[in-house]
Amino acid sequence: MTTQQTVLVVDDDDDIVRLLDIHLTNEGYHVLKASDGFEAIHLMETHHVCLLILDIMMPGIDGIEVCRKIREKSSIPIILLSAKDSDTDKVVGLSVGADDYIIKPFSTVELMARVKAQLRRYMFFNQNITNSIDQTIRIRGLEMNERSRDVSLYGEKLKLTKTEFEILLLLAKTPNRVYTLEEIFESVWKERYFESHNTVMVHIARLREKLNDGIRDDQIIKNVWGVGYKIEN
Repeated sequence: MTTQQTVLVVDDDDDIVRLLDIHLTNEGYHVLKASDGFEAIHLMETHHVCLLILDIMMPGIDGIEVCRKIREKSSIPIILLSAKDSDTDKVVGLSVGADDYIIKPFSTVELMARVKAQLRRYMFFNQNITNSIDQTIRIRGLEMNERSRDVSLYGEKLKLTKTEFEILLLLAKTPNRVYTLEEIFESVWKERYFESHNTVMVHIARLREKLNDGIRDDQIIKNVWGVGYKIEN
């Protein structure tokens, strides 16, 4: 890496923080450490952080609330760590804006791979936004500005997470094409898709909720049963 990227690790377990500090430093990252949510928010406000590894169960303010607060101001990748492995817990974590959810105990090799994948995706899209021309996609009442990342539906601005924006952009750029879950995951996450991975469905469900697709006759994202999703122009 020509420019050292900063990763913030937040966990009240000192052993986990030390372990991640060693592995991230060996990979060439600059590591900031926090043991609670309040310290994490302070570090986010005073440093240029590129990625956040955030434990959910912490005293004071928990990881879910920290994630929610950070998403109000930043679109950096957020990886949640949790001992809870139920689908409900994963849905809650992803719904508040996290990009990934890893169960404890975890493999440091897998975590490092996910850190690299999230940062590659984040830097790739940010670079493309900086270098690309100002382009607005218009499909019926939907308007997306690829450079500013502004999204509106019939004139009403929508607040999307980075991942939600990228999924919507993928579908909107090639209207009428049906994307499978595998194609969406590998295009947006830049990782190999596993059949049991329900991350895409969680993000699309949240995205459709923001688009009011559940109560609209002219749904923006259409579910093609047994195949995938598409946007019709």
